[in-house]
Amino acid sequence: MNEVTVRRPGAGSWLTLIGCEAKMVVRDTAGLVVPIGLPLLILVMNAAAAGDQEVAGGRSALDLFVLPLVFTIVLATIGIVNMPSFLAYYRRSGVLRRLAVTPASPAMVLVAQLVVSLAQVLVGIGLAYAVAVVGFGARPPAHVGMALAVVGLSVAAMYGLGLIVASVAPTPNSAVAIGLIAFFALGAVGGLFGGTASLPEPVARAASWLPFGATVEALSSAWAGTSVDASNLAGLAITAVVGATVAALLFRWN
Repeated sequence: MNEVTVRRPGAGSWLTLIGCEAKMVVRDTAGLVVPIGLPLLILVMNAAAAGDQEVAGGRSALDLFVLPLVFTIVLATIGIVNMPSFLAYYRRSGVLRRLAVTPASPAMVLVAQLVVSLAQVLVGIGLAYAVAVVGFGARPPAHVGMALAVVGLSVAAMYGLGLIVASVAPTPNSAVAIGLIAFFALGAVGGLFGGTASLPEPVARAASWLPFGATVEALSSAWAGTSVDASNLAGLAITAVVGATVAALLFRWN
Protein backbone atom coordinates (compact mmCIF):
# COMPACT_ATOMS: atom_id res chain seq x y z
CA MET A 1 0.00 0.00 0.00
CA ASN A 2 1.41 3.35 -1.07
CA GLU A 3 1.85 5.98 1.57
CA VAL A 4 0.25 9.35 1.00
CA THR A 5 2.28 12.31 2.15
CA VAL A 6 0.16 15.18 3.41
CA ARG A 7 1.73 18.59 3.09
CA ARG A 8 0.54 21.77 4.69
CA PRO A 9 -0.45 24.53 2.28
CA GLY A 10 2.47 26.67 1.17
CA ALA A 11 2.80 30.31 0.19
CA GLY A 12 1.13 29.70 -3.16
CA SER A 13 -1.97 28.29 -1.47
CA TRP A 14 -2.15 31.26 0.88
CA LEU A 15 -1.90 33.72 -2.00
CA THR A 16 -4.58 31.85 -3.95
CA LEU A 17 -6.94 31.88 -0.98
CA ILE A 18 -6.32 35.58 -0.32
CA GLY A 19 -6.98 36.29 -4.00
CA CYS A 20 -10.28 34.39 -3.84
CA GLU A 21 -11.29 36.31 -0.73
CA ALA A 22 -10.47 39.57 -2.47
CA LYS A 23 -12.70 38.62 -5.40
CA MET A 24 -15.55 37.81 -3.01
CA VAL A 25 -15.23 41.21 -1.34
CA VAL A 26 -15.09 43.05 -4.67
CA ARG A 27 -18.22 41.26 -5.90
CA ASP A 28 -20.12 42.24 -2.75
CA THR A 29 -21.12 45.70 -3.99
CA ALA A 30 -22.75 46.93 -0.79
CA GLY A 31 -19.97 45.58 1.38
CA LEU A 32 -17.39 47.28 -0.82
CA VAL A 33 -19.10 50.64 -1.37
CA VAL A 34 -20.61 51.38 2.05
CA PRO A 35 -17.40 51.26 4.18
CA ILE A 36 -15.65 53.53 1.67
CA GLY A 37 -18.46 55.59 0.15
CA LEU A 38 -20.33 56.46 3.37
CA PRO A 39 -17.28 57.89 5.17
CA LEU A 40 -16.33 59.84 2.02
CA LEU A 41 -19.83 61.30 1.85
CA ILE A 42 -19.66 62.37 5.51
CA LEU A 43 -16.22 63.85 4.89
CA VAL A 44 -17.29 65.88 1.86
CA MET A 45 -20.48 67.11 3.56
CA ASN A 46 -18.56 68.45 6.56
CA ALA A 47 -15.10 69.27 5.25
CA ALA A 48 -15.78 72.60 3.55
CA ALA A 49 -17.09 74.29 6.69
CA ALA A 50 -14.86 72.42 9.15
CA GLY A 51 -11.69 73.18 7.18
CA ASP A 52 -12.10 76.91 7.81
CA GLN A 53 -12.45 76.56 11.59
CA GLU A 54 -9.05 76.63 13.27
CA VAL A 55 -9.26 74.96 16.66
CA ALA A 56 -5.78 74.50 18.14
CA GLY A 57 -2.15 74.22 17.09
CA GLY A 58 -2.86 75.21 13.53
CA ARG A 59 -5.28 72.28 13.19
CA SER A 60 -8.83 72.83 12.00
CA ALA A 61 -12.10 71.19 12.97
CA LEU A 62 -11.62 69.01 9.88
CA ASP A 63 -8.37 67.66 11.31
CA LEU A 64 -9.48 67.25 14.91
CA PHE A 65 -13.09 66.11 14.56
CA VAL A 66 -14.12 65.12 11.04
CA LEU A 67 -11.14 62.97 10.04
CA PRO A 68 -11.06 60.96 13.30
CA LEU A 69 -14.78 60.27 12.91
CA VAL A 70 -14.43 59.28 9.26
CA PHE A 71 -11.52 56.93 9.99
CA THR A 72 -13.44 55.33 12.84
CA ILE A 73 -16.46 54.72 10.61
CA VAL A 74 -14.24 52.92 8.10
CA LEU A 75 -12.72 50.74 10.81
CA ALA A 76 -16.04 49.94 12.49
CA THR A 77 -18.06 49.11 9.37
CA ILE A 78 -15.42 46.75 8.02
CA GLY A 79 -14.54 45.14 11.35
CA ILE A 80 -17.99 44.84 12.94
CA VAL A 81 -20.31 44.48 9.92
CA ASN A 82 -18.49 43.28 6.79
CA MET A 83 -15.98 40.75 8.02
CA PRO A 84 -18.39 38.79 10.28
CA SER A 85 -20.94 38.42 7.46
CA PHE A 86 -18.38 36.64 5.27
CA LEU A 87 -17.35 34.26 8.03
CA ALA A 88 -20.99 33.51 8.87
CA TYR A 89 -21.66 32.79 5.18
CA TYR A 90 -18.74 30.36 4.97
CA ARG A 91 -19.91 28.51 8.06
CA ARG A 92 -23.54 28.42 6.85
CA SER A 93 -22.58 27.15 3.38
CA GLY A 94 -20.34 24.42 4.79
CA VAL A 95 -17.07 25.82 3.43
CA LEU A 96 -15.39 25.72 6.84
CA ARG A 97 -16.63 22.19 7.51
CA ARG A 98 -15.21 20.93 4.21
CA LEU A 99 -11.87 22.60 4.81
CA ALA A 100 -11.64 20.87 8.18
CA VAL A 101 -11.07 17.49 6.45
CA THR A 102 -8.36 18.80 4.11
CA PRO A 103 -4.75 19.84 4.75
CA ALA A 104 -6.04 23.42 4.58
CA SER A 105 -7.30 24.50 7.98
CA PRO A 106 -10.54 26.48 8.28
CA ALA A 107 -8.43 29.05 10.11
CA MET A 108 -6.85 29.84 6.73
CA VAL A 109 -10.15 31.37 5.61
CA LEU A 110 -10.24 33.49 8.75
CA VAL A 111 -6.69 34.73 8.19
CA ALA A 112 -7.31 35.40 4.49
CA GLN A 113 -10.47 37.36 5.27
CA LEU A 114 -8.59 39.41 7.87
CA VAL A 115 -5.85 40.21 5.34
CA VAL A 116 -8.35 41.28 2.68
CA SER A 117 -10.43 43.36 5.08
CA LEU A 118 -7.26 45.04 6.34
CA ALA A 119 -6.46 45.97 2.75
CA GLN A 120 -9.97 47.42 2.51
CA VAL A 121 -9.31 49.44 5.66
CA LEU A 122 -6.14 50.87 4.14
CA VAL A 123 -7.98 51.79 0.94
CA GLY A 124 -10.85 53.43 2.85
CA ILE A 125 -8.64 55.43 5.18
CA GLY A 126 -6.11 56.29 2.48
CA LEU A 127 -8.77 57.52 0.06
CA ALA A 128 -10.53 59.60 2.71
CA TYR A 129 -7.26 61.18 3.82
CA ALA A 130 -6.20 61.90 0.24
CA VAL A 131 -9.50 63.64 -0.49
CA ALA A 132 -9.23 65.64 2.74
CA VAL A 133 -5.67 66.77 1.98
CA VAL A 134 -6.02 67.49 -1.74
CA GLY A 135 -9.55 68.84 -1.68
CA PHE A 136 -9.77 70.60 1.67
CA GLY A 137 -6.23 71.22 2.91
CA ALA A 138 -6.25 68.81 5.82
CA ARG A 139 -3.03 68.64 7.84
CA PRO A 140 -1.26 65.51 9.12
CA PRO A 141 -1.45 64.52 12.79
CA ALA A 142 0.97 66.26 15.10
CA HIS A 143 1.89 62.85 16.55
CA VAL A 144 2.01 60.56 13.51
CA GLY A 145 3.35 57.57 15.43
CA MET A 146 0.59 57.80 18.02
CA ALA A 147 -2.06 58.12 15.32
CA LEU A 148 -0.77 54.95 13.63
CA ALA A 149 -0.67 53.13 16.97
CA VAL A 150 -4.26 54.14 17.70
CA VAL A 151 -5.39 52.90 14.29
CA GLY A 152 -3.64 49.58 14.87
CA LEU A 153 -5.18 49.19 18.32
CA SER A 154 -8.59 50.15 16.96
CA VAL A 155 -8.30 47.52 14.23
CA ALA A 156 -7.67 44.88 16.91
CA ALA A 157 -10.64 46.11 18.96
CA MET A 158 -13.10 46.34 16.04
CA TYR A 159 -12.07 42.93 14.74
CA GLY A 160 -12.40 41.49 18.22
CA LEU A 161 -16.03 42.65 18.27
CA GLY A 162 -16.49 41.41 14.73
CA LEU A 163 -15.28 37.94 15.65
CA ILE A 164 -17.83 37.84 18.48
CA VAL A 165 -20.55 38.74 15.97
CA ALA A 166 -19.33 36.01 13.62
CA SER A 167 -19.33 33.55 16.53
CA VAL A 168 -22.94 34.09 17.61
CA ALA A 169 -24.62 34.84 14.26
CA PRO A 170 -26.24 31.73 12.73
CA THR A 171 -26.62 33.23 9.23
CA PRO A 172 -24.99 35.95 7.09
CA ASN A 173 -28.09 38.15 7.33
CA SER A 174 -28.14 37.88 11.10
CA ALA A 175 -24.43 38.75 11.18
CA VAL A 176 -25.15 41.93 9.24
CA ALA A 177 -28.11 42.76 11.50
CA ILE A 178 -26.16 42.18 14.72
CA GLY A 179 -23.16 44.06 13.34
CA LEU A 180 -25.29 47.06 12.35
CA ILE A 181 -26.95 47.16 15.77
CA ALA A 182 -23.52 47.12 17.44
CA PHE A 183 -22.18 49.73 15.02
CA PHE A 184 -25.01 52.21 15.58
CA ALA A 185 -25.16 51.57 19.34
CA LEU A 186 -21.45 52.23 19.76
CA GLY A 187 -21.59 55.13 17.31
CA ALA A 188 -24.50 56.78 19.09
CA VAL A 189 -22.48 57.17 22.27
CA GLY A 190 -19.19 57.70 20.46
CA GLY A 191 -19.90 60.82 18.44
CA LEU A 192 -21.41 59.43 15.24
CA PHE A 193 -24.47 61.69 15.49
CA GLY A 194 -22.79 64.64 17.18
CA GLY A 195 -20.30 65.46 19.88
CA THR A 196 -20.33 63.54 23.14
CA ALA A 197 -20.51 66.81 25.12
CA SER A 198 -24.29 66.76 24.78
CA LEU A 199 -24.56 63.27 26.26
CA PRO A 200 -25.23 62.62 29.97
CA GLU A 201 -21.98 62.60 31.94
CA PRO A 202 -22.01 58.84 32.76
CA VAL A 203 -22.64 57.99 29.10
CA ALA A 204 -19.88 60.34 27.93
CA ARG A 205 -17.44 58.74 30.37
CA ALA A 206 -18.40 55.27 29.17
CA ALA A 207 -17.93 56.37 25.56
CA SER A 208 -14.24 57.04 26.17
CA TRP A 209 -13.82 53.35 27.05
CA LEU A 210 -15.95 51.92 24.24
CA PRO A 211 -14.15 51.27 20.94
CA PHE A 212 -15.94 53.79 18.72
CA GLY A 213 -15.68 56.75 21.06
CA ALA A 214 -12.20 55.72 22.23
CA THR A 215 -10.91 55.69 18.64
CA VAL A 216 -12.43 59.08 17.79
CA GLU A 217 -11.06 60.70 20.96
CA ALA A 218 -7.61 59.12 20.68
CA LEU A 219 -7.19 60.09 17.02
CA SER A 220 -8.33 63.63 17.79
CA SER A 221 -5.71 63.88 20.52
CA ALA A 222 -3.01 62.52 18.21
CA TRP A 223 -3.93 65.09 15.56
CA ALA A 224 -3.87 67.91 18.08
CA GLY A 225 -0.55 66.81 19.54
CA THR A 226 -1.90 66.35 23.05
CA SER A 227 -1.53 63.24 25.18
CA VAL A 228 -4.02 60.48 24.47
CA ASP A 229 -6.25 59.68 27.43
CA ALA A 230 -5.31 56.40 29.08
CA SER A 231 -8.95 55.34 29.17
CA ASN A 232 -9.06 55.41 25.36
CA LEU A 233 -6.06 53.12 24.97
CA ALA A 234 -7.17 50.85 27.81
CA GLY A 235 -10.67 50.55 26.38
CA LEU A 236 -9.36 49.54 22.94
CA ALA A 237 -6.89 47.04 24.40
CA ILE A 238 -9.50 45.46 26.69
CA THR A 239 -12.00 45.18 23.82
CA ALA A 240 -9.40 43.48 21.62
CA VAL A 241 -8.45 40.95 24.29
CA VAL A 242 -12.00 40.22 25.41
CA GLY A 243 -13.22 39.98 21.82
CA ALA A 244 -10.51 37.49 20.82
CA THR A 245 -11.04 35.42 23.97
CA VAL A 246 -14.83 35.24 23.66
CA ALA A 247 -14.60 34.45 19.95
CA ALA A 248 -12.11 31.64 20.61
CA LEU A 249 -14.55 30.10 23.09
CA LEU A 250 -17.72 30.53 21.03
CA PHE A 251 -16.70 30.33 17.38
CA ARG A 252 -18.06 27.25 15.61
CA TRP A 253 -16.57 25.98 12.35
CA ASN A 254 -19.72 23.94 11.64
